Amino acid sequence: MESLSSHVLSRYATIAIDIATRIARGEYREGQKIFGRSTLAGKYNVSPETIRRALTLLQDMGIVHVSPGVGVVVKSQRAAEAFLAECGQRQVLRDMQERLHRLLRERDRINSEIEKLMNELLDYTFKMAGNLQRIEEIKVPSDSPLVGKSLAEAEFRAKTGSTILAIYRGGEEILSPQADTVIQAGDVLIVLAPPELKEQVYNLVNGTTSKQQ
Repeated sequence: MESLSSHVLSRYATIAIDIATRIARGEYREGQKIFGRSTLAGKYNVSPETIRRALTLLQDMGIVHVSPGVGVVVKSQRAAEAFLAECGQRQVLRDMQERLHRLLRERDRINSEIEKLMNELLDYTFKMAGNLQRIEEIKVPSDSPLVGKSLAEAEFRAKTGSTILAIYRGGEEILSPQADTVIQAGDVLIVLAPPELKEQVYNLVNGTTSKQQ
């Protein structure tokens, strides 16, 4: 008996299913002689070998009987119905298997993309780790050497590599202060500074020097 498992989409299997369907519907009745191989080959526009394989499958299933010199005779409508039911069940199973395979392939593709993105993110994080900046709040004491100086005169950015984002003064906020903004005692400077330059910022504001190692 030939199996449909590897030939479900083959032309001969499609023809076998079509003939079985006609028998199950009563178009071809039990005991009725249907077309010979040559006629069937012409009807389905396939080679005689394809028809032979289709009829062999039907005969193995007990649906038809093929006799040399006699032709193809319908043997059992019930067998045709059972054959179609089995084909339907197999097709459902094959469809589910194919869907599963597609989903597994898609999952593998997505997992690969996730892994690639995670690696890129880790690489980027490590590269940027040394460049990360932090926001510091620094209060200007009354004895700070910066008191009375503008930001330009204090050369804040040039000396510390940091940026003053804002100044809190008397309950008010000066956003993005200009270079001519004068620093006053009690000002709270909101500074964006790399961690390694934090000490330089505090030294400049407080008028101290770095500790010698």
